[in-house]
Amino acid sequence: MLKKRMKMSIILSLFAALFLVLGACSNANDEKTENKESTEKTENNGNMEGMDHSNMDMNDSSSGEVPEGMKVAENPTYKVGSKAIINADHMEGMQDAEATIVGAYDTTIYAVSYTPTTGGERVENHKWVIQEDIEDEGDETLKPGTEVILEADHMKGMKGATAEIDSAEESTVYMVDYTPTTGGEEVKNHKWVTESELSPEK
Repeated sequence: MLKKRMKMSIILSLFAALFLVLGACSNANDEKTENKESTEKTENNGNMEGMDHSNMDMNDSSSGEVPEGMKVAENPTYKVGSKAIINADHMEGMQDAEATIVGAYDTTIYAVSYTPTTGGERVENHKWVIQEDIEDEGDETLKPGTEVILEADHMKGMKGATAEIDSAEESTVYMVDYTPTTGGEEVKNHKWVTESELSPEK
């Protein structure tokens, strides 16, 4: 009888020890999971803060419609249907991509800073918005520091946003199609690329 009790006692002790070990492993795994999630969250937040939001939120392709009243360039350096190399990085995979010219227009172009209507961080020095993309724009070139309302929708949260003019210049602007150098689908009707951001094919 005594042996039986001792046997039962040993078995119960072993079960108790096993439960303790399993519990400790479970807690350790939970801590690892929590630490991993916390690290990933921190890293992701860091990446978000360092990301170029103008590239991240830009609408890749558009319908190709242009604002009413835009002046078609009479003798552009890059004619509609011709090819050129893009020297700008508005979007990932744009730099050094081969572009097909879809449209060429003479206008005033602006770099602007604004807070998206959809919320999020302020977009600084976005390139480019044209004179015709600004509400009640008129014909006069707007000076840096002027507050305007945007009608363009190149990016999420841009249409209707209050923006500040950072810089202004008169230029021929181009609407282009191109395939990103990083791969992926062709971007259609990208707005806008300036003449200085294009170079002839080699």
